Amino acid sequence: MSEGRQVKGVEGRLSEILRILSETYPDAKVALNFTNPLEILIATMLSAQCTDERVNKVTETLFKKYRSPEDYAKSSLKDLEKDIKSTGFYKAKAKNIRDACRIIVEKFNSQVPKSMVELTSLPGVGRKTANIVLSNAYGVIEGIAVDTHVARVSRRLGLTESDDPNKIEQDLMSKIPKSLWFPLTYQLIEHGRRVCKARNPLCSQCNLKKLCPSASMFGMGARS
Repeated sequence: MSEGRQVKGVEGRLSEILRILSETYPDAKVALNFTNPLEILIATMLSAQCTDERVNKVTETLFKKYRSPEDYAKSSLKDLEKDIKSTGFYKAKAKNIRDACRIIVEKFNSQVPKSMVELTSLPGVGRKTANIVLSNAYGVIEGIAVDTHVARVSRRLGLTESDDPNKIEQDLMSKIPKSLWFPLTYQLIEHGRRVCKARNPLCSQCNLKKLCPSASMFGMGARS
């Protein structure tokens, strides 16, 4: 925030936060590599409790071996587990991926669904994953994908007081114009990765510090 810039009221503060995030991270986007709806679905499912870098390394090979929902649906569970093991929680992920793809084949004519209700009916797919798939694969914006970065930064900025991802999403959606939901997701993620880290956030380097109610609490230290 520039010196002398006056920010009045809650709406004024939020508007300034959104402006600064947009200007700071104008090219923020999903970090997962994909070329079609199925790939972004699988990559996002694998990203739970795993870094995007690790997922991209795994999917570089995975997407050459499994090219369709049918490939995953008929796969050996043990083989699939081995293929994704380094992403963590691989047994649950493999089962969910295979079961989800079987449903996609049987119920959705081998096409990844294009609605929130249909996507979240798949095993292992919650609102976060569905939001990422819908927005990136189909340009359908139904909400804000709340991962650990979005949750942490939103709480610290005072945009929510909840720890529940669904409640955080509702809080953000109620305050922020729908036209900004998609870019904001990745702006918050980038800010969380680069500056507002879980441990030892770089408050002294943060261009939101004058707008952040948590900055003074950190003593330029950390709180999650």
